[in-house]
Amino acid sequence: MAATASPGAGGMDAKPRTSPKSVKFLFGGLAGMGATVFVQPLDLVKNRMQLSGEGAKTREYKTSFHALTSILRAEGLRGIYTGLSAGLLRQATYTTTRLGIYTVLFERLTGADGTPPGFLLKALIGMTAGATGAFVGTPAEVALIRMTADGRLPPDQRRGYKNVFDALIRIVREEGVPTLWRVSEGAGDLGGVGVRSWAFLTPSPHPPPQGCIPTMARAVVVNAAQLASYSQSKQFLLDSGYFSDNILCHFCASMISGLVTTAASMPVDIAKTRIQNMRTIDGKPEYKNGLDVLVKVIRYEGFFSLWKGFTPYYARLGPHTVLTFIFLEQMNKAYKRLFLSG
Repeated sequence: MAATASPGAGGMDAKPRTSPKSVKFLFGGLAGMGATVFVQPLDLVKNRMQLSGEGAKTREYKTSFHALTSILRAEGLRGIYTGLSAGLLRQATYTTTRLGIYTVLFERLTGADGTPPGFLLKALIGMTAGATGAFVGTPAEVALIRMTADGRLPPDQRRGYKNVFDALIRIVREEGVPTLWRVSEGAGDLGGVGVRSWAFLTPSPHPPPQGCIPTMARAVVVNAAQLASYSQSKQFLLDSGYFSDNILCHFCASMISGLVTTAASMPVDIAKTRIQNMRTIDGKPEYKNGLDVLVKVIRYEGFFSLWKGFTPYYARLGPHTVLTFIFLEQMNKAYKRLFLSG
């Protein structure tokens, strides 16, 4: 049997049996959704802080703790879970796709003797998985950003979405289907996603408002950093001889991965948040593209405002990464024990 072949046997038959692709995708989504239930309040604080002081140097919130207490005071305990339905749908689409694709490609590129792909190849796999997952998950992401930002607006300006499905239906009805990917009808003139991605970095005379591009750009950075650094950190910890393949190892690798990912992805994340939350005033969008967001943030709010909300971002991403990978590892282990052993 392939499952019992020796590592030195060579060929594809030497690879151990693995779970079906459908199970990999399912476990990826369930792991992300389980983690989101715990960290949704931190996601809301992160989004509010990134929108705080928009266009000026005066910040709405001084610190993450100030933001959290202000939200609790103004909106109550339910307020900090605003957008949970959108967060869960985002994980069901984005995380299902990215972790499923990453796991499938990782196993396909693992050597017959069990040798894992190198760091650069892991990063490339992560970028591919992240960009694909981000495109699939952008509609839920747009709904999530709007729902979590709603409470900071004056009552007469709030969108008042009841849940993620109400948000998606109203966005389509009031603003059109392309708004789910934050792409105007004119974006079609630029061709496919690969061409439109240049507009995220390059100003143009009539740039369309884009949300899928900064979301995909963020996903490329996040997944290249997160998935590759997690695999690399876990491999390093196991090779050190001080760790075995258990929850402690997964926790430590996840925390290292979360820190690397936070530092690398925050500038792209703030561009994504601002674009997805922007309004069109007198037919003119607040921002031309992602680069315009970054330039305006630096000009009006200072260079280090690109990392505004670092604490809640890492406080969210760290535990979310930890919980996601722990849930994923445990589900994979349980599946192997129940269905692939023997």
